[in-house]
Amino acid sequence: MQFKDQLNNIITLTKTPQRIVSLVPSQTELLVDLGLRDKLVGITKFCVHPSKLRKEIKVVGGTKTLHFDKVQQVSPDLIICNKEENTREMVMELQKIAPVWVSDIYTIEESLQMIESIGAICDVKEKASEIIETIQFEKQDFLKFINHKPSQKVAYVIWKKPLMVAGKTTFINTLLNLNKFENVCEENTRYPEIDISKLKNVDQVLLSTEPFPFKQKDAQRLSNEIGKPVKIVDGEFFSWYGSRLGKAFQYFKTLHK
Repeated sequence: MQFKDQLNNIITLTKTPQRIVSLVPSQTELLVDLGLRDKLVGITKFCVHPSKLRKEIKVVGGTKTLHFDKVQQVSPDLIICNKEENTREMVMELQKIAPVWVSDIYTIEESLQMIESIGAICDVKEKASEIIETIQFEKQDFLKFINHKPSQKVAYVIWKKPLMVAGKTTFINTLLNLNKFENVCEENTRYPEIDISKLKNVDQVLLSTEPFPFKQKDAQRLSNEIGKPVKIVDGEFFSWYGSRLGKAFQYFKTLHK
C-alpha cells in the first residue's frame, strides 16, 4: 500500500499500521480519538492529551529533542511527524527506522486532509469522517455567529523573553482570521520577535497559554505597561490542528462575549 504525505512524499506500507509513534501532540490526541490508542507505542513528553497517556505509553523525547534509540526499541511500523514541529534532520533519521508520514498544515482544509489521510492509512475512515463532519459543522455554525461581530486588531503573543508573536504564515493566523482578529504582525517570519511598542497599536493583546505558560499576572502586568486590554487565551484551541478543532469553535464564542 502506498500513501502520500502532505509534503508529497510517498510512503509504502505492507499492512495497516499496528505500532505507531506519534511525535506531534495534536496528532497524538487525534489518533486516540480515532480509536487507535492501543496502536500507539511511542509519544513525546508534550503529548498531554489524554492526561494519563504518558503513564501508559513510552515517551521517546520531545518534538525536537528525540531519543532515536527509544524509538528503535518500540519497533514502530509507522511514525507520524509534522514539518513545523519536527526537524528535517529528525525525519531523515527516523526514516531509517520505519516509514514516516509528515503533515504540513496552515489551514483548516489542510487539517481535514490530514485527518482523512491518517484515517485511510490506519483503516479508520468512518471515524475520521465523523471527526471531519463535526469540525465542518462547528466551523459553519461559528461563521454565522461571528458574521456581524466587529473586527479587532490583535497581537498573538507566544513567548515572554524575548517577546515573540505568531506571524501571518501560521495555522494560528488562520484561526485568528476566522475570529475576525486582524493580526498586526506583518513580518514574514513565522514567529518573529517584536518590540513591546508595537503592542500599543492593537485593540487587544492575546497571550497564549503555550508554548510559554502565560498567567493572569502576566496579562495584568502587560496591560498596565501598554495601556491596552490583554487576554489570556487557550493556546491549544488556536494551534492544535487535529480533533481538538471540533471543540475550538465553541471556545472561540466565549472570547467574543
